[in-house]
Amino acid sequence: MKYLIGIIGLIVVLGIAWIASNDRRKVKFKPIIIMIVLQFILGFILLNTSAGNWLIGGIADGFGKLLSYAAEGVNFVFGGIVNTGQMSFFLSVLLPIVFISALIGILQHWRILPFIIKYIGLALSKINGMGKLESYNAVASAILGQSEVFISVKKELGLLPKHRLYTLCASAMSTVSMSIVGSYMVLLKPEYVVTALVLNLFGGFIIASIVNPYEVTEQEDILEVKEEAKQSFFEVLGEYIMDGFKVAVTVAAMLIGFVAIIAMINAIFSGIFGLSFQELLGYVFAPFAFLVGVPWDEAVKAGSIMATKMVSNEFVAMTDLKNGNFNFSGRTTAIVSVFLVSFANFSSIGIIAGAVKSLNDKQGIVVARFGLKLLFGATLVSFLTATIVGLIY
Repeated sequence: MKYLIGIIGLIVVLGIAWIASNDRRKVKFKPIIIMIVLQFILGFILLNTSAGNWLIGGIADGFGKLLSYAAEGVNFVFGGIVNTGQMSFFLSVLLPIVFISALIGILQHWRILPFIIKYIGLALSKINGMGKLESYNAVASAILGQSEVFISVKKELGLLPKHRLYTLCASAMSTVSMSIVGSYMVLLKPEYVVTALVLNLFGGFIIASIVNPYEVTEQEDILEVKEEAKQSFFEVLGEYIMDGFKVAVTVAAMLIGFVAIIAMINAIFSGIFGLSFQELLGYVFAPFAFLVGVPWDEAVKAGSIMATKMVSNEFVAMTDLKNGNFNFSGRTTAIVSVFLVSFANFSSIGIIAGAVKSLNDKQGIVVARFGLKLLFGATLVSFLTATIVGLIY
């Protein structure tokens, strides 16, 4: 029965994406089928072997080291502001962007990032049928994060049409950055985090290929950017450090606004209906939770956690899952866990729009306009990953 429900769930998720497609005639079915098959193969390997966990865990440890170096700079300037044992989101999560941005500037100056864009983009574009930049951006998002990744393509942002910009932003919202994978592994089993990380990469391509299909010509795919005047190493470093700081401050401002608005909506719903917006969404999400493999007697609670992630963030939902007395079955825990590993939530609309706006004001406005469609697509990616796991668990 679980396989029948899972297959129906897979058809429903892809069907919803098909209904929302900008141009169904341009959808390429062959790469979509190939990527779905790859999801099943990779998901099976990652959930049944330790090799994948070891590899991703090693990379996560590496980025954990980078964050510890970033903390040295943050503590030098802001040390003593936060009470012992407490955490500041701005200091601990956003300000390290400055350090990551500096590293990106160094990699750009040494021509290492362009090399990565060319060859990783080429390899993935052979599979997904998309452009090299879109393929690179998806991988970079999973390594650098949804804010930092735009710094790495900042010189291309102003040249991108709306449909290509959507795909880049959708990749950033569908994946998670390596810098916080270690934090996720404290709250969830590592194999679920690793599996979601890999499946979301291909899931982002699949959903974007259906919702936002387009052709990239050879001329567009090269995307030659006019070189600026030659800069010295320290000029580039200073420029990228300031870019990183602008992204951090802009994202902080957008988060304050979005989180406050969501809190207000929750209060309004509680006052009128006697239950919060998140609780109401739990009932809305229950049928979808059932279709991706959650037993019906656990679907409402699972749907509530899924909804919590969407209207707040994944850390709140992961904490609820870890600390709550839900008594979920192992399969339900696996399905809900992989669903939570992405940046698909309302606040990410503000983060991504703010990150792009800080680098290119005009394109930031464009991103804000299709923000809800970004969340829609990224949520479908999470459901697709959850469905795959429900079938192979």
